[in-house]
Amino acid sequence: MSSARLAEFYKLPAAYLNKQLQAMVRAGILASVSGPRGGFSLARRPDRISVLDVVLAIEGIEDSFRCDGILRDAPGGDMDADYARTCLISQTMRHAEVTWRTELSRQSIAGIAQSIERRFPEARAETVKQLVGARS
Repeated sequence: MSSARLAEFYKLPAAYLNKQLQAMVRAGILASVSGPRGGFSLARRPDRISVLDVVLAIEGIEDSFRCDGILRDAPGGDMDADYARTCLISQTMRHAEVTWRTELSRQSIAGIAQSIERRFPEARAETVKQLVGARS
């Protein structure tokens, strides 16, 4: 499937979508073939690609929450303290981050596809029909 066709189908800017697809190629999630008959395909089996793999490929590996140590500047703050480790807000956010990543790592894109097919049995055929129609 070409990135241009997917961008048109999802009404996304082509440059934006291509950037995300290239990030997934670099992460080993997608394979890319250049040329007029080129496009993108999965580089691994869908049951071997977690939702976390996709998120990390697009968003990067950095934690969503970053402790800036603002407590250092508060009254009684300690310039040498590691507030990322001792701040209760930072600890809470780190726990949430680990929980979120763990849950995303347990979900494969194959599992999501199976859930969609069970819940919306006509979705696959309708999507393929629309994508093939978008070729013309």
